[in-house]
Amino acid sequence: MTSRPLRIAVQLQPQHAEYADLRDAVLRAEDAGVDVVFNWDHFYPLTGDLDGKHFECWTMLGAWAEQTERVEIGALVTGNGYRNPDLLADMARTVDHISGGRLVLGIGAGWNQKDYEQFGYEFGTAGSRIAQLSAALPRIRTRLAAGNPAPTRDVPLLIGGGGEKKMLRLVAEHADIWHSFGDAEVLRRKSAILDAHGADVGRDTARLVERSVGVSRPPAEVGDAVTAAGATLLTIGVDGPDYDLSLVEQWVAWRDERRQD
Repeated sequence: MTSRPLRIAVQLQPQHAEYADLRDAVLRAEDAGVDVVFNWDHFYPLTGDLDGKHFECWTMLGAWAEQTERVEIGALVTGNGYRNPDLLADMARTVDHISGGRLVLGIGAGWNQKDYEQFGYEFGTAGSRIAQLSAALPRIRTRLAAGNPAPTRDVPLLIGGGGEKKMLRLVAEHADIWHSFGDAEVLRRKSAILDAHGADVGRDTARLVERSVGVSRPPAEVGDAVTAAGATLLTIGVDGPDYDLSLVEQWVAWRDERRQD
């Protein structure tokens, strides 16, 4: 697998907070030294009061593009079924320009039934949602290429998902970054499956697809294991309204120590 720089991300979960809390948190995260700041693409909280305070993903990314200077920004991950794929691509192109080329286009098949039903989208089945994503990804790439002005760079495409037959096939075909849901053992096993799909489609995924994973414990406990399994983008989820970055700061310090080795 290609040697990549170790990167630390934070997911600022846009729930149970005022926007002022999120604005403060994204600036603190950038000051703390993270490489990427993610939000998520849901319409309601996922924990706590499920009808509590919540904000929309892509509107927020446009604001973050202006509020930050250095970090990459993106959704972990956009729900494909919530937007026309050509529209999503043009939104991404616009945020890419607003940010000066710092957008990561994260996308997945979608899963939260409440989001679909309350906003009038057809929930379907896991299979139908993956099929929609499969149809959307080429359209997104085509629309990005057709934009005027063109994106500032080849916008990195992050795909989140772990289904071994269908989702990892899409990752092999399209992704620059793959976000795995699970621990180091799951990452290692599914990474091998991803590379097998890559061989089938003629793409060197070991070299071309960065491995991403979420971490919720201190780096002293899990850092060596997840990086040994191939992950180089490590994301810590942080909830509102306080957005406590203490664990994030531990991971940034751990990253910096390893960069100096």
